[in-house]
Amino acid sequence: MAHQDDAPQPRTRRRGQGELEGQVLAALGRAQGPVSAGWVQERLGGDLAYTTVMTILTRLMAKNAVTRKREGRSFVWTSAADEAGLAALRMRKVLDGESDREAVLASFVTALPPGDERLLRELLGQAEGQEPDGEAER
Repeated sequence: MAHQDDAPQPRTRRRGQGELEGQVLAALGRAQGPVSAGWVQERLGGDLAYTTVMTILTRLMAKNAVTRKREGRSFVWTSAADEAGLAALRMRKVLDGESDREAVLASFVTALPPGDERLLRELLGQAEGQEPDGEAER
């Protein structure tokens, strides 16, 4: 006879790639100023180890998505990018890893749905107006 303790435990859902980074950035975005890793851990719930939070913060710092400064014997962390900014950093990293940037960009643009393509053109037009000396191309 099986005891109740022997019953299979429900598996904890595994987070998707980048999901935890997004959650950490969202927590930092809600902070009123620089915060400790412990503060971030508390906001994310009790199932994450402190070391996991530190690993994510360190990875985000390597991606320039967060900054840290020493405060006493530890560090405090500040968001330098929101979730959209982090996604943009990932996209840029993929693009930087390709040898034929033009082909990658052309393939990306032609695969966009019409609404997204239109939005991208609008955003590029706005960015062009912000270029120093009126130069839009490098």
